[in-house]
Amino acid sequence: MTPAEFQATTGVSRETLDRLSLYAELLVKWQKKINLVGPATIPDLWRRHMLDSAQLWPRLPAGLPRLIDIGSGAGFPALVLAIMGVPDVHVIESDQRKCTFMREVARQTGAPVTVHTQRIEQVTDLQAPVVTARALAALPKLIDLAAPLLAENGEMLLLKGQNIDEELTQARKIWIFEDTRSPSQSDPSGVVLRLREVRPNE
Repeated sequence: MTPAEFQATTGVSRETLDRLSLYAELLVKWQKKINLVGPATIPDLWRRHMLDSAQLWPRLPAGLPRLIDIGSGAGFPALVLAIMGVPDVHVIESDQRKCTFMREVARQTGAPVTVHTQRIEQVTDLQAPVVTARALAALPKLIDLAAPLLAENGEMLLLKGQNIDEELTQARKIWIFEDTRSPSQSDPSGVVLRLREVRPNE
């Protein structure tokens, strides 16, 4: 996928595309020194990373004031959503080098991102209406990490792979939730999973 094809698919403005292109350039540059993403994904980064992240944008609640992304790695989907217009994005990532990269991308693109260099379990004073995650953990563990960060009536938007049915079965042994699934635009075997009304299965 080219930047032009990404723009045609998502409808982003020229300015937004320019900022995402700067992000992509920085990713390719830093990838030579730090393993930010799987090396094999770099030639197709506009589909594998940019589109994969951007597909969450139309699924966000209107007027969303804040978003938390956990296990952010190289900043997907957090930095993409911040560049697209989410006004207050918080990323939680324990890898110091990846946090340095995300701060540099935020600085150069003007993305409204706050980077927390912490383990997710250590963050106790932050909540948001939406928590996102991508390729972080199996669903039972992922909900365990994300649930304390959800504001009241909040929801999780998760980019998940082909094992989603099994993961949902395991998660329901520990958690009660409402789930909706949509096919991924970037990965034929992937899904976008929305979880609402999340609470322990006591």
